[in-house]
Amino acid sequence: MNVTDKAKVLAMTKVFDYVGKDPETNIPKVMEFMDKVFKPEEFKVQRDMIREILCDPDNCWYQYIMNLWRDVDPDVLRAIFQNFVINTNFIGWPIQEKMREKYGCNIPWAILLDPTSACNLHCTGCWAAEYGNRLNLSFDEIDSIIQQGKKLGTYLYIYTGGEPLVRKNDLIKLCEKHSDCQFLSFTNGTLIDEDFADKMLRVKNFFPAISVEGFESATDSRRGTGTYQRVVKAMEILKERKLPFGISCCYTSQNLDSISSEEYFDQMIAWGAKFVWFFHYMPIGNDAAPELMCSPQQREYMYRKIREYRTRKSIFAMDFQNDGEYVGGCIAGGRRYLHINANGDVDPCVFIHYSDSNIREKTLLEALQSPLFMAYHDGQPFNDNHLRPCPMLENPEKLRNMVHSVDCHSTDLQSPESVDHLCDKCESYAANWKPTADRLWSCSHDCAGCGKKA
Repeated sequence: MNVTDKAKVLAMTKVFDYVGKDPETNIPKVMEFMDKVFKPEEFKVQRDMIREILCDPDNCWYQYIMNLWRDVDPDVLRAIFQNFVINTNFIGWPIQEKMREKYGCNIPWAILLDPTSACNLHCTGCWAAEYGNRLNLSFDEIDSIIQQGKKLGTYLYIYTGGEPLVRKNDLIKLCEKHSDCQFLSFTNGTLIDEDFADKMLRVKNFFPAISVEGFESATDSRRGTGTYQRVVKAMEILKERKLPFGISCCYTSQNLDSISSEEYFDQMIAWGAKFVWFFHYMPIGNDAAPELMCSPQQREYMYRKIREYRTRKSIFAMDFQNDGEYVGGCIAGGRRYLHINANGDVDPCVFIHYSDSNIREKTLLEALQSPLFMAYHDGQPFNDNHLRPCPMLENPEKLRNMVHSVDCHSTDLQSPESVDHLCDKCESYAANWKPTADRLWSCSHDCAGCGKKA
């Protein structure tokens, strides 16, 4: 980092501390500082958007920002600012860009890891459970992945599973050792207790995304009786300690109406969640249920509903499948993230279980330069319509061709699925979604300046 960038980091940190002294008074003044720190052309779009928000106290995002200062422990909030805003983005991103140019391959913004395949629940339809419960990445292996990642500019690490909190002691130790990184964990939430929450409060750089299927009946029917109440208790513990957390929701043809309802959004906010990730059901595994995939009408409903809520609900909502236009299409294959399972296999995507690399045999960089990952690199974006971003779900011929063209294998160790079997399940979905996606994509661009809605 050069002298100019160091000065910018120092200025941004001072602005953060200044805001924290009196957020309500000082937040509207932030852009005056930012305009002095950055050149007019630097981050112009982002700065204009932030300026509009900060000048409107009735804006839901203004209220969201104020809630962060009110609801989150100040030391935790400062750690998130340092590790996510400064390290992951301001410092890490330029390093990633240099490494992309130097090595000619994708370099991830975030790395997803499965510390273990073990789980304390056995949820209906969970593909993670198919791996069994005896696979683990050791502490030293995870530590090595993080060390390698930081050299490439990656400071964000996201745990999946299995149930990551089965390894909660190791996860806390990794937070301590890599205090400059931000850690997030997808979790069923049932292992969060007072002791673990106190440790989270101490390390400050770890927060969970708790899986909830909707309300009590839907959650318990999939995850087991009593799970919902245990999860609600976990969120109460986190909220009491002013620890940030989010919600993770998989929407299907059967639960979509419930988890997209106004009542459910308001409930997530009442629980204290600061963000929610919506994931489209993927027909992964030999025992998957394709009938759970949404119809085009249902997916369009989610497309519109989540965007509507963003204009009036104080929670940061992300739609993994319908937000492709904001990130330029598919982000897998290391373009923005990759996935390493508990067996060490390096998958291009958490939803696509094929690999030609194992972290126990190759370095992270070697995996990113492998034939499968380079096929992703060379093929992205897989569709010019970023509402059809995925090489599996919306463009199954692309995944089929990539897997057949390189020497890779299924990483589902319980019941390996051929790529043809997987892609066959997506063919009709892709064909049915295409007309709706093309209409929405065309209208969102053609009507951008006329005020009409897509």
